Amino acid sequence: MEDNTEKPPVRSEVEEEIEDPKAIDEDNAAGKIFSIDDVDLPDGYFRSVYFWGSMFAIGMSLMCGVAGFSYIAPILSFVNEDIGPSPYITWVALTYTLTGSVGLMIVGRLTDIFGRRWFFVIGSALALLGSIVCAVAPNIPAMIAGETIIGLGSSAQLSFVFAVGELVPMRYRILANSYCYLWLIPPNPFGPVVGYAFQYNTRVKWRGVFYLLTGLNALCTASWYFFYHPPTFVMKHGHGRKLKYIKEFDYIGTALATLGLLLFLMGLSWGGSLYPWKSAHVIACIIIGFLLLVAFFLYEAYMPLKEPLLPMHLMKNRGWLVLILIWSIGASVYYAFAIIWPDMITGLYAEGHGHIWAGWASGVVGAGITLGEILAGFVKKKMHWVIRFIFFTGCALLAAMASCTPDTPTRAIVILLLGTTFIGANECLTSTCATICLDDQREIGTALGIGGSSRSFFSTLCSTVYTVVLSNRLAKTIPSQVPPALIAAGLPPGSTEAFLAAYTNGTQAAFDAVPGLTPSILATGTRAYKFATADAYRTVFLTTIAFSAIGFILTWFVPDVDAKLTGEVAVTLHAKTNEEFVGEAKSPDTKAV
Repeated sequence: MEDNTEKPPVRSEVEEEIEDPKAIDEDNAAGKIFSIDDVDLPDGYFRSVYFWGSMFAIGMSLMCGVAGFSYIAPILSFVNEDIGPSPYITWVALTYTLTGSVGLMIVGRLTDIFGRRWFFVIGSALALLGSIVCAVAPNIPAMIAGETIIGLGSSAQLSFVFAVGELVPMRYRILANSYCYLWLIPPNPFGPVVGYAFQYNTRVKWRGVFYLLTGLNALCTASWYFFYHPPTFVMKHGHGRKLKYIKEFDYIGTALATLGLLLFLMGLSWGGSLYPWKSAHVIACIIIGFLLLVAFFLYEAYMPLKEPLLPMHLMKNRGWLVLILIWSIGASVYYAFAIIWPDMITGLYAEGHGHIWAGWASGVVGAGITLGEILAGFVKKKMHWVIRFIFFTGCALLAAMASCTPDTPTRAIVILLLGTTFIGANECLTSTCATICLDDQREIGTALGIGGSSRSFFSTLCSTVYTVVLSNRLAKTIPSQVPPALIAAGLPPGSTEAFLAAYTNGTQAAFDAVPGLTPSILATGTRAYKFATADAYRTVFLTTIAFSAIGFILTWFVPDVDAKLTGEVAVTLHAKTNEEFVGEAKSPDTKAV
């Protein structure tokens, strides 16, 4: 029977694209707009294997990216004993930090322009390759090479905030980020425990960490490949335009930013550890790196770039800029404790406890941060007021660590756990709100990539300040407090220097060689040494107040984003590589509400 129903006129794809407000924008590097309201998505979109497979890949990727460092960092001394020794063992950790810090900004911008899928697939594949290299490393240079590859992969693996944020409605972004932070439970609070467990309880020892990471990264790579299908380059820009974007990309700006960040962060990391602060290595790296970063900002601001690495209009978005700065300052306060707390445990509290206890205690900082990041997901409105409260409370608690002594391990653990929980909540809220207040959601990767690099920059800068303050104070508190206590206990004045050297050495043979040392004098000297060390740590904790005060002032400029917590989904997943949404077509009776 012939259907006489009048059919709408057939329009060409070109005509549809001209009238479509989401059509490809020739002048915008981000290309076509893919945002859609959640009520207009196909039925079953959020229940599809592609959506949950992508969420699994994002969470697993984040866990692997963090575990690539947190599992092995606490046991690097054992690695050095096994396949070293080498004076360059610190580069195992340093290369991971440097490559990840620089790569975040580049990955964010490139994925905005060229599409995200293959960057995330290749990033996890690099982490897989690096894990294999480290697992079979015969020497320290091979370990450094492996961790460098892992660090490069982590640039994509740690880019979870914009990866997950654009897949869910605006009003659920914070909750989605909290879901991702659940994946940090194994590597953050339990990172030291896992490392020590492999070292002390398995035949493969530290290599077991990388055997585990090899399996996890393999699963992660497969998940990205099979489930994650965001818009491709062709969907964003059309056919035959890839060469145009490759030619117009900001290579000079990228080189300036990369070299500037690498040299500056390298100089800060070298100072006082590998080289003295006054050495040419440190001074040259810091000065040249700083000048290159200045040149980068000037280049981005005044050159007529078609595809800049840092679109300068982002710097005019006050809400985004303030949130990125608060995110970075909060992280820098946290890093003060992430670096100092393990040494504080060893110097003040580890005596009388086993290695596993030290591992659990070392995980308090990571546990608090992760707990706060997860709990922040339940904040639904008035986030600007919540950020003000949690930032102030967290920083105040961390400053209160100055009240701790060698006799108060429980107080130190409780205060630190509570303080880092508030800072973790700040981390989640500020990074997520920074994506929500963007004027163009197509730049979410660029904006958060810059934010991630800023976070690393400020964290390294502030961590350097803390370590310098600590070393300078130790150089004063120990000589001024320990020798008088030893002499008062009966140690000959000429033996005090030998005692300090023996304490640094830490072996029984070294203490036996100290003239006139008795068990009672040793106990007195040990206690004096701990209190002198605690006084130095107290100064560091009080130093955090300076950075916290700046951050708290900035919290009063945080924008109210409640009005933007809508059902808008910035990017939709597709079935394989075609332009069909995953899920089933909506019923004709479905209406938006």
